[in-house]
Amino acid sequence: MGDHAMMDKENYLEPTFTIDSDHPGIRETALRLTEGCSDDPSRAARLFNFVRDSIRYSVYMISVFEEDFIASRVLDWGKGYCVQKAVLLAALGRAAGIPSRLVFAEIRNHRVPAHIAERFGNVFPRHGYNQFFLDGRWVSAAASFDKALCEKNDLPVVDFDGRKDAVLPEKDRQGEPYIEYLEKFPPRADLPYDWIAEKLKKRVGPDKRPWLTREDGNS
Repeated sequence: MGDHAMMDKENYLEPTFTIDSDHPGIRETALRLTEGCSDDPSRAARLFNFVRDSIRYSVYMISVFEEDFIASRVLDWGKGYCVQKAVLLAALGRAAGIPSRLVFAEIRNHRVPAHIAERFGNVFPRHGYNQFFLDGRWVSAAASFDKALCEKNDLPVVDFDGRKDAVLPEKDRQGEPYIEYLEKFPPRADLPYDWIAEKLKKRVGPDKRPWLTREDGNS
């Protein structure tokens, strides 16, 4: 690995304001979840499964305030939308010593429930997911939708083994259109808050905070 690649890899191990991988709660959780794992792919898979299923997906957690994306805060809440979950997974990965970064895409979700589509539409310009540096390459992983939510809505569950890319699928269980990736953006070492907030504010207004008491999260 060349000097540039090594520097690039190290950049994805450092804590940031939102990816607070040095937070005691993040460090303890990462250590507990990866106990007994013998390699980074298995560690990454354990962390992925935790964020996918133990941090419930809820579109109502969308916020236009940067502090509401802090990984340790999302961990305490136990729920979040895709970008918040991606920030948490990146923090856990870094706490476990795995280079981790954020990736964003504009997607169309053909299976958005009607009441969500009415409020947000079915195109999401800043869908967030993750990449881990594993076995010499970057591997993608989207922990957005928890298994319970997928089963409730008869949607395919994204499984990640730490070796193959695992993004949201193009087809649902019936073979009908599900997720359409319209545009993919360059990976980020940190949360591009202003870039995300600019789009969010146009949809939800300048004062939107997470709706912590809303329980009916939907994809």
